[in-house]
Amino acid sequence: MNKWIATTLLLTPLMANSAPLEFRAAGSLKSAMTELIGEYQKMAPVEVEAQFAPSGLLRKRIEKGEGVDVYASANMKHPLALREAGKGGPVVMFARNKLCAIAQPEVAVDSTTLLDKLLDPQVRVGTSTPKADPAGD
Repeated sequence: MNKWIATTLLLTPLMANSAPLEFRAAGSLKSAMTELIGEYQKMAPVEVEAQFAPSGLLRKRIEKGEGVDVYASANMKHPLALREAGKGGPVVMFARNKLCAIAQPEVAVDSTTLLDKLLDPQVRVGTSTPKADPAGD
């Protein structure tokens, strides 16, 4: 889609509405979405009320009735659940993540030996805390 078409499709319905655009997104998307919102506002006189939190918590708030115009989740199951519950419209995947591992230089690892290294009792593994990560689920 070229820039003109994207701009036309996004801006036309909002320019007539003086209420802020209510935007919610996963905390892990904050940096990218804040930049995107800034660029969007350069093209349109639209106020954007953005909040970032874990995707699952945002889904629960929307299920309880919080008014949101755009919801960007880091997990497809949340917007799909909202659509199935009649609380959202079309769901579009706009980005993907890949699981990655980072090792200290002295730890010899590649994609074929990663699992063995993770299971090695001599190797200390660090992860984000499940369900408690302030940047997302």
